[in-house]
Amino acid sequence: MASAITSAHDHFRRGVVRWMLRNSLLVGFVLVFAALGIAAPGFLTWNNLVSVILNEFTLAAIISLGMTLVISAGGIDLSVGSAADIASLAFIGLVGVHQPFWLAVIAGLGGALLVGGLNASLIAGLRISPLLATLSTLFISTSVQQLASNGGQPIYLISGNLPEAFSFLGRGQLFGVPVQIYIVAVLAIVFFVILHKSNFGRYVFALGAQPGVAWYSGIRVSYTSALVYILSAAVCGIAGILLSATVKAYVPQSGNAYLLWTIGAAFIGTTLHPEGRPSIPGTLLGVLLLSIVRNGLLLIGWNFYWQQVATGILIFLVLAFSSRRSRAVS
Repeated sequence: MASAITSAHDHFRRGVVRWMLRNSLLVGFVLVFAALGIAAPGFLTWNNLVSVILNEFTLAAIISLGMTLVISAGGIDLSVGSAADIASLAFIGLVGVHQPFWLAVIAGLGGALLVGGLNASLIAGLRISPLLATLSTLFISTSVQQLASNGGQPIYLISGNLPEAFSFLGRGQLFGVPVQIYIVAVLAIVFFVILHKSNFGRYVFALGAQPGVAWYSGIRVSYTSALVYILSAAVCGIAGILLSATVKAYVPQSGNAYLLWTIGAAFIGTTLHPEGRPSIPGTLLGVLLLSIVRNGLLLIGWNFYWQQVATGILIFLVLAFSSRRSRAVS
């Protein structure tokens, strides 16, 4: 009887461990949220949680959607921040000289698409590795910004002369909910369908898993790869426009601040998938996890550098913990 109880106890314990390993991201999120709720003054207040969503989560989530698509295809995009910055520069530049708002939006998206087109040409056309190609685009975009902004000078707008649509895009609300939340939700749904519910998404995962097999299977590898980087740049362009509308300015290199953050969130998100694949829900949860850590440590009083250290350690722990999943399942 005692041995049967012990066996049942061991079986239950192993089952709990397996569940925790399979859901390491969810477990980590709950633990971190609870710890910050206890340690960080004001962390659990409604105003602070809303601030986390608007000021920490929103833009990083949008850029991370593009990064997730690229990583799913077996690539990397170091120019996501550059696409956002070029979009911001073009958008603010036209708004600042009183051009129609819709034209400024088109110009911003067009600038981002130029970045994506350059990446697509280098990677799909010239067969340059994604790391080197997007690094080159990053350097080129940085130089373009410096030349166009007198050596990297910010461009500020005067609030009184801004069109109503500009203010609505930056700080507007619809039915009491900030408009940027709707934009994130729509983009997340679109990218979820693209990556997880469409033939194109299956081609992307096939390209990321085994490019040679994908080519022999009849998948248009060059076309798929090119479209991945164009879509990534397009969604980053949207983030750049939203950033400009929020701060009412173009600030050089501000988009690059999201680069490592989005890479980390995308790889953290792979822990949510049974096979370790990138996923849109996983990436969004990863962005939210990093957002609350950043906010909570700020409330505790840690400076920026220690926040970066803690974020790096958190990413390491989540990924290391999840690396045991396959052994736990087996």
